[in-house]
Amino acid sequence: MLNGCLADTEYLEVTARSGHRYAVWVTTPPGYAESSDPLPLIYVVDGNWAVGLTAPLIVTQADPYLAIGPYIQVSVGYAGEEAEQWAQLRNRDLVPPGEPVSEQMLTTLTSARDSGAMTQEHMDAYLAHLADTHADVFLSFLTEELHPLVQSKVRVSETGHGLFGYSYGGLFALYAWLQETSPFATFGAGSPGVAATDSQVFPLIAALPEHGPDAAARRLHVTLNEAELLGAIPIYREIGRNLLTVVEELDAKGRAGEVTKALLHETHLTGLQASFLSYLKTCHTRS
Repeated sequence: MLNGCLADTEYLEVTARSGHRYAVWVTTPPGYAESSDPLPLIYVVDGNWAVGLTAPLIVTQADPYLAIGPYIQVSVGYAGEEAEQWAQLRNRDLVPPGEPVSEQMLTTLTSARDSGAMTQEHMDAYLAHLADTHADVFLSFLTEELHPLVQSKVRVSETGHGLFGYSYGGLFALYAWLQETSPFATFGAGSPGVAATDSQVFPLIAALPEHGPDAAARRLHVTLNEAELLGAIPIYREIGRNLLTVVEELDAKGRAGEVTKALLHETHLTGLQASFLSYLKTCHTRS
């Protein structure tokens, strides 16, 4: 039942050194069993939501109209009863430490509560996790604990690994790129949730050296949706404006050669799958 609709997917649960328990889906591509080639891994966060929308796209490796290179997908989410609270727990794991909560975010949550879309209990839990964020701990789990574990289970190449996230997951991917984190070579940041004008990503950008160490080796692909930037929802317009500022500051640092961008014809909700496919087609092509 855990992976019945996801072909060639193994499900496991992993307890991190932090004490948090994670659900992990490892999806191998078409032809994997008949091959002996080691393959790069692409990690996708928000697995409870994202795995059903992104893992099936692994078949695009066999699409003759595309040039997507072979990869193994590792989707990471939450296990057991915590799976029901994934939308709150992700704040703890995907948001950089010390990230401020903007007034626009507070207004958005309050409106959701007042309209009945969110209970006071859920709002309190959401804000509690935003007040104690640990993207650094989660990033260490992925790189130091989960990566070696997956290496022991499937044929993994030495290089070419990727990390993809959307919304707060996109903020996490941007944060990881700014940390210049191994073993990742490419990063997909879909509609990254830079919700505050004083986000922690801005001092990280300011601290970057003027030129990247290897622009070809570490690529960041950023996507944004038209409805976010031009639509009527203030929090998404704010995120869009902040992301444009991120891009401008990276350009000013001489990092334009490392960053690719795409504007998608989607909403925030429908954009995840399109953003992932855009990342694959841009950053993970056959050589």
